[in-house]
Amino acid sequence: MEQNYFFIGLKLLGALGLLIFGMRMMSDALQKMAGPQLRHILGRMTTNRLSGMLTGAFVTCAVQSSSATTVMTVSFVSAGLLTLGQAISVIMGANIGTTLTAWIMSLGYNVDLTNVVFPAFFVGMVLIYKKRHRFVGDFLFGIAFMFLSLVMLSTAGKEMDLEHNEAVVAFFASFDTGSYLTILSFLAIGTVITCIVQSSAAVMAITILLCSTGVLPIYLGIALVMGENIGTTATANLAALGANIQARRAALAHLLFNVFGVAWVLCVFYPFVDMVCRLVGYDPAQGGQAALLPVVLATFHTCFNVTNTALLIGFIPQMERVVCWLLPDRQQTGEEDFHLRYIQANLIQTPEISVLQAQKETGHFAQRVQQMFGLVRQLLEEKDDEHFTSLYNKVAQQEDFTDRMEIEIARYLEQVSSGHLSDITKLKVRQMMREISELESIGDACYNLARTLNRRHESGHDFTPALYDKLHAIMQLTDEALTQMNIVMTGHSREHNIGDTFRIENDINRLRQQLKDDNTRAVNDREYDYVVGTMFTDMVNECEKLGDYVVNVVQARFGK
Repeated sequence: MEQNYFFIGLKLLGALGLLIFGMRMMSDALQKMAGPQLRHILGRMTTNRLSGMLTGAFVTCAVQSSSATTVMTVSFVSAGLLTLGQAISVIMGANIGTTLTAWIMSLGYNVDLTNVVFPAFFVGMVLIYKKRHRFVGDFLFGIAFMFLSLVMLSTAGKEMDLEHNEAVVAFFASFDTGSYLTILSFLAIGTVITCIVQSSAAVMAITILLCSTGVLPIYLGIALVMGENIGTTATANLAALGANIQARRAALAHLLFNVFGVAWVLCVFYPFVDMVCRLVGYDPAQGGQAALLPVVLATFHTCFNVTNTALLIGFIPQMERVVCWLLPDRQQTGEEDFHLRYIQANLIQTPEISVLQAQKETGHFAQRVQQMFGLVRQLLEEKDDEHFTSLYNKVAQQEDFTDRMEIEIARYLEQVSSGHLSDITKLKVRQMMREISELESIGDACYNLARTLNRRHESGHDFTPALYDKLHAIMQLTDEALTQMNIVMTGHSREHNIGDTFRIENDINRLRQQLKDDNTRAVNDREYDYVVGTMFTDMVNECEKLGDYVVNVVQARFGK
């Protein structure tokens, strides 16, 4: 008998592993199929608390993973696409959406899903080999694995025959279901197990298995489910550890929301559970009717999350204030430190969603090089030695930052590319690789301009007023090109016209040729020193190169 239990236990562990794998496969496939749409839904359908909550519920039902939705939401907060208040409403909705998983599992214990599994495997395999529909095939495989694992769990539960095992029955019967200490103990067990396995679905499956065999009383099963609600928040909080302050606040809000829900349910635990049991038609006092227990658990999970959301959705501003008080902004002092603003490596959930972080970071990169060019324009005017040196050092520091930004974004994109990407996402990754390379070249051009100005400063030579006017003219055009580039980088390419960038570039080219001709004539006429003329020409040429790099960035953005 012990040997039988050993092999049944292995089957049970294998079924749980298959369940987690199937749900992850299904979730990833859905996110790959609808990655851009999910990003737009989360970004645009959160105009108020109710729409944010409904959006979170819809997305979680679609991807079958509250953890995926929550980590996605934390990522969006980190990227500045969602406010903290919007994120809290989405997280509330995600808690409602995840109840669908419990209903699917309860169905698996009451309906024979074998007839669905094998056709899904066959159709999924055909679609995977037809690469055009491979993500649909992955989704069907995920569903098939999930249903197969539920069949295996149900079979393993029947083979264990725990209801006739006196030792197991006596063990669970030894717990006083009327004691709050027992309820709190099982709540803690559910929390710890969920934190360890990082899957609320696995804990729910174990709970349903134990309840369906009739050995685990419904009160203790519900305590495990409550613990799973707290434990599932660990995923988002772990993902947010290295993120910015707003992302950490969103993850903390998720934890506080679920802890508050568990707290008020504990205050009315027995009446609330009895009410749920009456809805299903189950009498906890009489016992028996083990087939109804999975439905009782799913009903409780739904009632708990819906009621908790209804209670707290009106207090989102207060929740914001609480998490902001618990996680205050740290005052930044001293010199600027290098860090990426939007990309957080540990927030990668799926490649499709991670691309958004890279796009935002690339847009920030573009803004940074224009700010760097602004420092160069200030450097041109600066006469004070101390201020000049300080500005020059800032430009040098920014040049180092642009080099590091290119490397870090490229590494992140390589990490994203290691996953299975849709064709659209592959194209976006290639475009961003081109963009960051050209943006780094813009940073180099700015530094070269600063070096020329530093050479002028150290040599004691200076430009004539006429040369200053000419440099102002070409640098103004260059700045317009950078401004146009940033307009393109911050919106959809279809909303802009690439012709504006080419027009400015043509103006820069014509002005450069005119200034070079004027400079050659002026040096020959000895209007100023040859050294001054050489530095002037270097400045003009570098502005023209910078304009070329801008065109390359915009072309990459337009996919040309």
